[in-house]
Amino acid sequence: MLHEKLEELFRTVFSDDTLTLTDDTTADDIAGWDSVATISLMFGIEQAFGVHFPGNKFAEFKNVGELKKYLASATEGHAA
Repeated sequence: MLHEKLEELFRTVFSDDTLTLTDDTTADDIAGWDSVATISLMFGIEQAFGVHFPGNKFAEFKNVGELKKYLASATEGHAA
């Protein structure tokens, strides 16, 4: 469920219905992933998953897998 929800959010932000995420996906793998897209993703994820990224936390994730691990622990016990 987490992966599907995240993938749908990425598809919306990047306007690409064919976008497929893997745990190894990075910003370099997605056309148009720039600073504006990063901000849109961060706020979209915070809203969709009910989390808050402190400081520069969002920028510190090396790939989608690290982001998913963070979200899984941050939303544990919550409906996500």
